[in-house]
Amino acid sequence: MVYVTRKTHFNAAHRLHNPEKSEEWNKLQYGDCNHVNWHGHNYELHVTVSGLPNPESGYLIDLGKLKKVIEDVIISKCDHRNLNLDVEFLNNIIPSSENLVIAFYNQLKAPVNALCYPFGKLHSVKLFETERNYAEYCPDK
Repeated sequence: MVYVTRKTHFNAAHRLHNPEKSEEWNKLQYGDCNHVNWHGHNYELHVTVSGLPNPESGYLIDLGKLKKVIEDVIISKCDHRNLNLDVEFLNNIIPSSENLVIAFYNQLKAPVNALCYPFGKLHSVKLFETERNYAEYCPDK
């Protein structure tokens, strides 16, 4: 199995807040990440495909095309945005890193798989919120 990863980044604001819980619960659960006026991150996004190279091209996926899909599907919608308010596919989702990787994976799955079919598929999405904290979603592991 071959794994190919495209790394990109975006900047966005968010607030971790569960509207079904009390203000006190939210403050205890999320601390500074629950700040009423939001907070921001310089996110780093890794999108990985897995499979075998196409015998004709030697590629599992054309990285230029993968870059464009990531830009169109995720970056153009999230960069310099408020993830709670501005990103339609994140409506009603608490924008934790864990929830973001699942949402990003679901948005990317069909267009990425179309690029590498029949030799591969979207394997995982990893999102670094900081240099030391990241979440990864890999549903087939």
